[in-house]
Amino acid sequence: MKLIGSLASPYVRKVRVVFAEKKLDYQFELENVWVAETRINEVNPLGKVPCLIMEDGQAMIDSRVMVEYLDTLTPVCKLLPPNGRDRADIKCWEALADGVTDAGVLMRLERAQRPPEQQSEEWIARQRKKVELGLAEMARKLDESPYCAGIHYSLADVAVGCCLGWLAFRFPEIDWRGAHPNLARLYDKLSERPSFRDTVPQ
Repeated sequence: MKLIGSLASPYVRKVRVVFAEKKLDYQFELENVWVAETRINEVNPLGKVPCLIMEDGQAMIDSRVMVEYLDTLTPVCKLLPPNGRDRADIKCWEALADGVTDAGVLMRLERAQRPPEQQSEEWIARQRKKVELGLAEMARKLDESPYCAGIHYSLADVAVGCCLGWLAFRFPEIDWRGAHPNLARLYDKLSERPSFRDTVPQ
């Protein structure tokens, strides 16, 4: 398998972490979707990374689809329960973490991709509110548990860890550590795992 992505993308990082946790081999190909010469549309019509090229040449898109598929390939480090409410709860964690990241990405794009006179402070504030409320909900749900889903490391932790790591990378002014010490403790613990150490955003 070949994973196309960037070193900065939190969604790509999520897939890379799962590859590492599952001990699966893959080829990693760097791609910058923001330059004119990008060829990402040849494999993903949506022009996004990550994009996973399968052994048969078919492309798989969307990080949530990829990580769910990768978890089925080997019993090593199962990240999702087989079915039922527990599985849905973990997928809700992933949706929450990705939603916070999505809002952060929209904030960054407004600042980085649009000239100052075209930027909307109202739009940025709206996205910032989503980030803040999402972080507060993560902290509430985590409470004093060692992991998002209780006592077991799961895809929920992967998603939350990638979200927090990206926020620390792109928005150091958002003090989620000070506001939510339990999230800071979780992230510090996750950062000790080789899968997280080897995929720090750059």
